[in-house]
Amino acid sequence: MVYKDKEKEKEYKKLWEENNKEKVKESKKLWRENNKEKKKKCDRLYYEKNKEKIIEQTKKYNKTENGIKLHIIKSWKSMGVKNDDFDKLYDYYLNCKFCEECNIDFTLCKKNLDHDHTNGLFRNVVCHSCNGKRGYRDRGHIYLTHSEKYWKRKLREFILS
Repeated sequence: MVYKDKEKEKEYKKLWEENNKEKVKESKKLWRENNKEKKKKCDRLYYEKNKEKIIEQTKKYNKTENGIKLHIIKSWKSMGVKNDDFDKLYDYYLNCKFCEECNIDFTLCKKNLDHDHTNGLFRNVVCHSCNGKRGYRDRGHIYLTHSEKYWKRKLREFILS
């Protein structure tokens, strides 16, 4: 149908799309599949034309709450953390106030998400120091305190002399 009035045409089109959602969805899917290369080219051209604007918008978004959340979750995934619900995990991470191993306040130190490196499963939210100690132990090393290191060195010196 051809309308002389553009507003009526838009209204008719909108009504038709609402009544034929499945057809519209299928049609868009087919178009995307048949025009992948064309879309890539259009996207590339759009990016080249609007590069500075896109970069500026990305920087602004990365400073928002959702941008920060997305960045943190991406970094967890890149480290191999596996979880069914990263949104819940992120909320838990944000609400943790104390290290779950040494009980230090996170306002005094850096917060880390600890996970098992063999299977990727989340273990605890711990301070940077405890996370390093756990990683050291997980690799089969024995973590020694400063006094234990001192006495071990003294014993070695005694035996060698």
